[in-house]
Order: sequence, then C-alpha cells, then structure tokens
Amino acid sequence: MIGKPAYLWAHIATISSLLIGLTGLAKPSDEAVLSVKYPKALSEYGFHDDSKIGFTPHKTLIEYDLDVPLFSDYIEKSRYIYIPEGKSAQAKGNGLIDFPVGSAIIKNFGYMQDGEMRFIETRLLLRREAEWLALPYMWNETQDDAVLKLAGARLSISFTDPNAMQRTIDYAVPNKNQCKECHGVDDGISNKVMPIGPKIRTLKQSTIDALLNANALDINGQAKFAPWDKGDNLLEKNARNYLDINCAHCHNPRGSASNSGLFLDYEQSSPVSYGIYKRPVAAGRGSGGLEYAIKPGHANESIIIHRMKSNDAGVAMPQLGRSIVHHEGVALISNWIDQMDIKNSSSD
Repeated sequence: MIGKPAYLWAHIATISSLLIGLTGLAKPSDEAVLSVKYPKALSEYGFHDDSKIGFTPHKTLIEYDLDVPLFSDYIEKSRYIYIPEGKSAQAKGNGLIDFPVGSAIIKNFGYMQDGEMRFIETRLLLRREAEWLALPYMWNETQDDAVLKLAGARLSISFTDPNAMQRTIDYAVPNKNQCKECHGVDDGISNKVMPIGPKIRTLKQSTIDALLNANALDINGQAKFAPWDKGDNLLEKNARNYLDINCAHCHNPRGSASNSGLFLDYEQSSPVSYGIYKRPVAAGRGSGGLEYAIKPGHANESIIIHRMKSNDAGVAMPQLGRSIVHHEGVALISNWIDQMDIKNSSSD
C-alpha cells in the first residue's frame, strides 16, 4: 500500500483540527488528566469548547448538583464529572463514591456581570493512580481559557448576589497546597486529597440518574440516605447536610479540627459529638462566653451560631471559603436548634 505524502498528512491533520474546533468532536484528554507534567492551560484537557467564551462543557461531562452545596460568598458554581470511556464509579457502603483512575471533578467559580457569567477560576480534582491531585486554573480577561495558578491569587470582586444585594468580596484562588486544607484526609500515613461534594447521599437524584444512564456509576444497591435520616425530619436532614458539606472537612476525627472533639460529619450518631450540650475544649473569643456548641431550643446561646454569624478572624467559622456571613445558612441551623426538644436532648 502506497502511503500518503507527509504534506498530505499535515494537510489532513490541519483540516481535522479545524473540524474538531467547529463541531466539538474532540474528547477530553486522558493523557492530560494523568500527565506528570501539569497542563498549563485548562483547554489542554478538552473539558470545554475553547472556541467559545466561558466554559461550554464537552458532551461526555456529566453536570452534577448537590442537595445542600458548599457556601462560597454567593459565588456562582457549575460542577461536572468526567469518567473515562468504558469505566464507572463505584458506590461504597458509607455513601462515598470510588472514582476510577483517570476521572476528573471540575468545579467552575464565577459571578453574574451585566447578565452574563464571568468566570473566575476552575478547580480540578484529578484521579491519579496513587491519589487525587488538586489544581487551580484562573480564567483570562477574554474568557476563552484559564491558566494554571499553582501559587494562587487574590482579587477584589463586585457583583450582585442571588438576593439582588450588591457584594464586594476579597476573593482567593487557593494555591495548590491550600487545596488540602479542605480536601485533605489523614489516612495515618499522609494527608491525601479527596473529593468533598460527590457522595450518594448529597447528590441530587437527577445527577444520580444521569450517572446511571451513562453507565458511569455502579450503585451496588446502595440507598441514598444518611444514617441519621431515618424519619421525615427534613429540617434536621438539611441542617446536618449543611454542617457536613461546610464544616466537616475540618471537623471530623481525621480532620484539622479533630482536637476540638466537635465532629460534624454525617457519620456521627452521638448528639454530643455533633455539638448538643458539648462544651468547648478551650475558652476564648471563639466561644463568645457561651457554654455549649449547641444548646437545644436556644440558637442564640449556641457557639455554632455565634461563630457562623461572625466575620472576625479567630471567631468566624468556617475559616476558609467565605468572607461574608451566609444568612440563609445561619437561619437554617438556627431553626434546627430552636426546634430541638430540650427534654429529649442528651446532656453532659
């Protein structure tokens, strides 16, 4: 068989490249996800159509949504999961999801400006052979690509929040190492990066259905529930979900706040462990002179509410990811505490 001349191959490659850009036929690059060299631009992964402004996801990405998402100063987010062709994630007994090597979790951050989304950054979690890798990418002024920012960045942003309030915040693009402050899990050997949001019990049912329909998730008969969600108390469910997603990345037995003894992850079934009549391990400004993390029936006498309502350094909780008070979150946790049955709540 006579081969084609080199110039013809080059011509065909050029035409193919143009067609891919015009029709979106390119697919995400598994090589980029697994590369030991960090891609310098988000476009190198093929997750979005870089011929368009902003993040237009490739058709193989599955958008995911959460029942109770992480609060980040009212910044808009869009979230996607990429699972390599022919592979699927596995639902584990504790509700976590084991993603196959080569998977990626993509989270975009942005805000509305003049009726259009203005992207700030895209954070990637890449499933490598040994562990997950977290990388931050910051969008350029022309909004057609994002560049790797290993050192992070800070910028002042003004926008209108979903409640039509004008906001100005000091926004932080985390550096590579700071990603471990929220996503780090101590397995007794090292502090490894792990996903926070995508769990069977926190994903909206529409997302689970999308993953199942794409043969990207093997649920193994695992039901979508939390161990403490055995009744119809929707307020408690939403409150515990909120504390889990916003606080438990530090407040868990293996997290950076483990010495506090306050564990807000969903596995906790002991009321004292997740704050009811729990005294602080150390007195100080953080406690606000209050006795308990949660005092049933009395939200305004609960340390959790005191810290959620504060913006003061050394008092405000969570310490990371917010610079303003999440009033809806405060209202949710306050309502949950105020409706608690004082008589039936355990005390120390």
